[in-house]
Amino acid sequence: MTKSGLKVGVQKFGNSLSSMIMPNIGAFIAWGLVTALFIPTGWLPNKHLATLVTPMITYLLPLLIGYTGGKLVHDKRGAVVGAIATMGVIVGTNIPMFLGAMIMGPLGGYCIKQVDRLFGDRIRQGFEMLVNNFSAGIVGAILAILAYLGVGPAVEFLSNLLASGVDWLVNHHLIPLANIFIEPAKILFLNNAIGNGILVPLGIEQAKSAGHSILFLLEANPGPGLGLLLAYCFFAKGSAKQSAPGAVIIQFLGGIHEIYFPYVLMKPMLILAVIAGGVSGVFTFSIFHAGLVAPASPGSIFAVLAMTPKGGYLGIIAGVLVAAAVSFIISSLILKTAKDKENEGDLSEAAAKMQEMKGKKSSVASALTAEPGVFPENVSKIVFACDAGMGSSAMGASLLRKKVKEAGLPITVTNTAISSLPSDCQIVVTQEELTPRAKDKLPNAYHVSVDNFLSSPKYDKLIEQLKNNGESELNESIEEAEAAVSEQDNDINHQNDNDLLLEENIFLNQSFETKEDAIRFAGRVLVNGGYVKEDYIEAMIDRDNLTSTYMGNDVAIPHGTEEAKKAVLKSGFTVIQVPNGVDFDGNKVRMIFGIAGKDGKHLEILSGIAVTCSDMANIEKMAAAKTAQEIIDILTAENDFVNA
Repeated sequence: MTKSGLKVGVQKFGNSLSSMIMPNIGAFIAWGLVTALFIPTGWLPNKHLATLVTPMITYLLPLLIGYTGGKLVHDKRGAVVGAIATMGVIVGTNIPMFLGAMIMGPLGGYCIKQVDRLFGDRIRQGFEMLVNNFSAGIVGAILAILAYLGVGPAVEFLSNLLASGVDWLVNHHLIPLANIFIEPAKILFLNNAIGNGILVPLGIEQAKSAGHSILFLLEANPGPGLGLLLAYCFFAKGSAKQSAPGAVIIQFLGGIHEIYFPYVLMKPMLILAVIAGGVSGVFTFSIFHAGLVAPASPGSIFAVLAMTPKGGYLGIIAGVLVAAAVSFIISSLILKTAKDKENEGDLSEAAAKMQEMKGKKSSVASALTAEPGVFPENVSKIVFACDAGMGSSAMGASLLRKKVKEAGLPITVTNTAISSLPSDCQIVVTQEELTPRAKDKLPNAYHVSVDNFLSSPKYDKLIEQLKNNGESELNESIEEAEAAVSEQDNDINHQNDNDLLLEENIFLNQSFETKEDAIRFAGRVLVNGGYVKEDYIEAMIDRDNLTSTYMGNDVAIPHGTEEAKKAVLKSGFTVIQVPNGVDFDGNKVRMIFGIAGKDGKHLEILSGIAVTCSDMANIEKMAAAKTAQEIIDILTAENDFVNA
């Protein structure tokens, strides 16, 4: 298995564990509140109400996890069988069976799914309910017995082994070292496999005997992210400095740690700051013997304090402040001594650096932003999805919901985990790193990828599409091309209109082996015509590697990168007809429009091209045209932007 394949596998495993925990986090909080209030050492000791604690942790929480795990595999029937199977591990052990529930819940759903698949078409009419009920009961009973005899004892042994390891780390004051792995795991979206798969179950078992657990603080501590963002507030430049104060509120008070990931990825050296902050914070917690009574989710300071046991606030607050201070100091030193300060504020580069840090190639970056499905009509539901359904998706949904409301659109915007995406979802919005998984889960939906959570231009583009009732995706892509080449110096004298699209710049009956050959041909035409400098050609290649310039409808519009604006001498176009087509990342392209934009006049032509090319009939005509004038006539049939 490749390195990236292993990472995706761990992500999926962590997401499956997280998907069983996150929908039930309210129940965990309820148990934590009851524990904090009514146990003998709680705020309001009450021996009668305290009797709720043990049944909730022994039966309620594992059954909810098993039910949810089964439902993820095979809907309600899987949920019921998963809960029955989970009961076997609960009764067969003397410890809270969270790990056992994570095994038996999905296993129960899988088994009943296979039974239904085997007998679904063989049930006689009128016997469906009888067979369905008995099959679920029989499968559930068998799994419960197997869980009681084998799975429960095995999981109990594993739990005790892991607990012994954690106790060893705690007793030898080595538990802070865990953050050397946890903080980078957050950036790589692997934290759910560690947090919800190991730390939360073990932490609950530890809290049951000790009254609290430091394990709940290893990932939830908001201090490291707070220190990093405060450093950006004081010592960064540009958009990063401007957006950092808002990110502080979202991260520290809202508990959405994903907000600081792009800031780390802009300067990967900052991973050292959050690691040091995490280690020092946990070390402080261990000195004070601090811990929480239940998971703090999301990792907000409010959630952390709410789960703090009576008399434990000093240690908790000290650990958060120490983590923030250490992270702030190291982040400040890195930002102040950086040689490339002029690039500190470029949040738009964070996604590219994320790909580099995670071992991604530019071809994958192209795949992440590949052309989505057909834009749906009469949109009523948009879902913002992330790994666990509570972090970036909650914030993204809030931003998008506000924009939808301001636009006066009667559309519901919600958030969820990728694994729980509803089948009736029409539009799915995800962070670029997670888009392939969302597409795999819901391939028929329209997918939108965003690079950062504060200021993605994709939100506004989506709103415009919704306002226009799903106007052609080609228009959206061309608007992106416009934006990439439109910000130019207007002090240059404008060339004549008839210098923009000329017959000599239209080439018929061309053929190319690769898309790179086609792009280089278009670039050479622009160079020979005096529109751009020589280095603009390589910039066109780089732009297509970053995000494919295939627009749909057999059309590609190659152009340079944002940095290549200085290589543009004046606006110009070339139109290249490829009757047999050339492959653009698996898409056949028959019409290529090479673009160089200098003064804004080209934007009018681009708009006209968008209108013309949105109709496949026009594409067919241009692909079959015998003269350059025929193509010009087709492009100008409904537009008067060219005076050739």
